[in-house]
Amino acid sequence: MTTVLLVRHGLTPLTGPVLAGWTPGVHLDERGRAQAAALAERLRPVPLAAVVASPLERCRETAEAILAGRDPAPPLHVDEQVGEVRYGAWTGRELRALRKEPLWAVIQGHPSAAVFPDGEGLAVMGARAVAAVRRWNAALGPQATYAIVSHGDVIKAILADALGLHLDGFQRIGVDPCSLSVVRYGAGGPQVERVNDTGGGAAGLAPSARSGRNRAAGTPATRTPATRTRAARGAAR
Repeated sequence: MTTVLLVRHGLTPLTGPVLAGWTPGVHLDERGRAQAAALAERLRPVPLAAVVASPLERCRETAEAILAGRDPAPPLHVDEQVGEVRYGAWTGRELRALRKEPLWAVIQGHPSAAVFPDGEGLAVMGARAVAAVRRWNAALGPQATYAIVSHGDVIKAILADALGLHLDGFQRIGVDPCSLSVVRYGAGGPQVERVNDTGGGAAGLAPSARSGRNRAAGTPATRTPATRTRAARGAAR
């Protein structure tokens, strides 16, 4: 079975308040660099055939942290097909303003119908992301374990496909910054091993004032502890 480690990039100064999208020059901040280094250490025992990254700096920097210290280092491939949603006119805007837009309700309740002004639809993004996973699975082979470093919505779309969910259910999936999700692909179909694993404890399970607030496409979930499926086993700890 091909094992795919889905990694969301670490925190940036814009993560949360602003929809960064394809804004150039958005780098990991100190928190994000620490997250990436911690994840890299957790993944150290896992042999990787390759790391595939979104072209955006925050993903490439997270990928480079994962590769640091590996000898020999597996190749790093940059792939636009696992790049961020093309948010178009929404790019760079504050989320508190975007919540007032009529499209916001569509993103929350019927995301497969959401098309960003001057951008792409979430359904188009989901199709290209899933196609990229299948293309890399075929290229790297059935015994490979490799990482894809991407963005929250992209990973949610891949997980929804692996779980057999319609894209309209992908807002039910949480993908926090620098979280690890794992999917194994075999002849019998995908098997989801981990979802939104941040390696944390139970502290984040306590209710918070923001826990009931809907999330925009691309914003971090409010949960911080590891979340795993019952089938979780064998992947990096």
